[in-house]
Amino acid sequence: MLKAAPTVSCGPEDRQELERLAASRTESKQMVERVRMILGCLGGKRVKEVARQCHTRPNTVIKWRQRFVRAGLRGLRDAPRPGAQRRYDEAFRKRILAVLEESPPAGQATWDGPAVARAVGGSVHAVWRVLRKEGICLQRQRSWCMSTDPQFVPKAADIVGLYLNPPEKALVICVDEKPSIQALERKTGYVETTQGKIVRAYRSTYKRHGTLNLFAALAVATGQVSTAFTALKRREDFLQFMDQVVAETTPEMELHVILDNYSTHKKCDAWLAAHANVHFHFTPTSASWLNQVEIWFGILSRKALRGLSSKSTVELRQAIEAFIAAYAPNAKPFKWRKREVKGAQLRNTIVNLRN
Repeated sequence: MLKAAPTVSCGPEDRQELERLAASRTESKQMVERVRMILGCLGGKRVKEVARQCHTRPNTVIKWRQRFVRAGLRGLRDAPRPGAQRRYDEAFRKRILAVLEESPPAGQATWDGPAVARAVGGSVHAVWRVLRKEGICLQRQRSWCMSTDPQFVPKAADIVGLYLNPPEKALVICVDEKPSIQALERKTGYVETTQGKIVRAYRSTYKRHGTLNLFAALAVATGQVSTAFTALKRREDFLQFMDQVVAETTPEMELHVILDNYSTHKKCDAWLAAHANVHFHFTPTSASWLNQVEIWFGILSRKALRGLSSKSTVELRQAIEAFIAAYAPNAKPFKWRKREVKGAQLRNTIVNLRN
């Protein structure tokens, strides 16, 4: 007597998971094929028809149908197989983390993959797998700036207070200059690397065609930027730019100007006496990052200056003016999100961060 084929059925949750696995691009090819066999069986198709659609043998379909009937989705997974003992276990991971806390080998300032592999006695590929899993980047670096200004707290609080709670009927602006922007002429284009990647390329040699200085004033409330170009960066040029900024506002409006400690911004008492509605606020020493216009300068550098080829300062100025014109319609205020870096964070070790 012929054996009756087992009835294949599953709940709605398992059916949904089967359909997800069948369409997955990250699951193994074998798993996707097994799931499609089961879906065919659930659809009422005969074994031979499912085998033909899945390009396999009927016995294979019967095997995975039986395992699904016995154990459900778990039955479609491969059973553990005997093999060689794992060489790269948890102890290997801990050895890598511990080595990174030690001084690098002689002749090196920092650790790299091959040096770590030699120190722990393992494969460099295994080392990189551990580092990628732990999110450890041996070459990427971040910097921090610790201000030594004894008045850091009151000065920083004054500036951040202007950002978060500006005075009524007053305009808060951030002013600074980007000095000595070079007009460099060099050939640029695209090249294909040995790995087949297409990257931006530029010729190593270039011609200099002079420099420009750019003054910028960022309105904190709107994100709009006023600019001026100068050949020099003297105090007279700075005050002329401030005259331009003041002229764009009404006389009864107070101006709170955030500046860094550059020498041209100091010793302006006579000018301030003639403009009683203007108040200068200086960032603490080594804390020019408190000035929001630096964010705008960073955007300018990335979008308009990096990779630019200019045959003259006139072309350089035109490129910057084109960026400013394109930026203005979409300008919006920056959100103040600077994170406090505490001294204890600088003493953290990799082992503490990864345990």
